[in-house]
Amino acid sequence: MTPRPRTMTLEIDEKLREFLTLMVSEAGPCQSVSAYLEELIRRDMAGQKVAGFTQLPAELAAGFSAPESTYHPSSAAEVIARNRL
Repeated sequence: MTPRPRTMTLEIDEKLREFLTLMVSEAGPCQSVSAYLEELIRRDMAGQKVAGFTQLPAELAAGFSAPESTYHPSSAAEVIARNRL
C-alpha cells in the first residue's frame, strides 16, 4: 500500500520563488512544484548514498592500517551495542 501524500508549507524568498516558477512553467522541466521538489529530494538521497560508498573505502583503509596494539577483542553484542543509532 502506497503512503498517502502529505501537504507541507514552504517559505522561500522572492528570488527562489521566481526560479521555482520558471522550473514549473510550461517551458520548465517539471509539471508541478511537488514534482520538482520530489526530484530534488531523490537526487539528494542518491547523492548521500554515493557519499557513503565513497567514504567506506577510506574508513576501511584507516582501520586496517591502524597498529595492532590499538585492537581489542570485542564480542558481537559489544559491537552491536556500541553501534546502535
